[in-house]
Amino acid sequence: MPELVGGRRWVIEALRAGRVDRLWVAEGARGLGDVLAAANAAAISVESRHRRDLDQMAPDNQGVVASVASRPRRRLDDLLPGANLLVAAAGIEDPRNLGAIARSAEAAGAQGLIIPERRSAGITPAAEHAAAGALEHLPVATVVNMTRALESCKRAGLWICGADPDGPLLAWEADLTVPLVVVIGGEGRGLPRLVREACDLRVRLPMAGRTASLNASVAAGVLLYEIMRQRAVVTAFARRVDAPPDS
Repeated sequence: MPELVGGRRWVIEALRAGRVDRLWVAEGARGLGDVLAAANAAAISVESRHRRDLDQMAPDNQGVVASVASRPRRRLDDLLPGANLLVAAAGIEDPRNLGAIARSAEAAGAQGLIIPERRSAGITPAAEHAAAGALEHLPVATVVNMTRALESCKRAGLWICGADPDGPLLAWEADLTVPLVVVIGGEGRGLPRLVREACDLRVRLPMAGRTASLNASVAAGVLLYEIMRQRAVVTAFARRVDAPPDS
């Protein structure tokens, strides 16, 4: 079933992903050039409506509302072929945190997001809004049992790296260049016990102040960019080694 979504960045990415079938903008709204250009590229006509009408259709719409097709359901097996970076959200309860994690994951080049079917935030409008369009490009697989899902990832050749304030290694002490599933635990509770035991390595981020830990989505972003940094260093070194000698 189609759903109504609001927000300029989200709608632009939904247009680029080909999921929009109708689009409304607020009468007299300004600064919609990017939205209109994306609609034109997608061959979607634009209808003007009073802002009050849009507010009833979708809250926090920023003057833009779209009717989008349902997101295709993915299985874990859909994410595994060729993957070298996946993110697993193990017990994230705040959909805004889940959306922010998805945004960081997509920006860092992850090939997919794994979430549990129960006791966790789902891909709700609040998560979509926080993701700011990233979920249009990041496949999401919902699994019944996170621990078994991580074991399947191991069999596919990925290492399981848990973000854990009590982890034995600082993030930059671990080799994060190998194919990875980065596991982010729930707010306040961290990694569930069985998930923690399934991890091949657990890394922590240093805390110089009095705060005990970072917000789950912030921690995910920092760790994902450390992975990007390490992989960029390895790639740059390989290019130097392979470069022909100066004549």
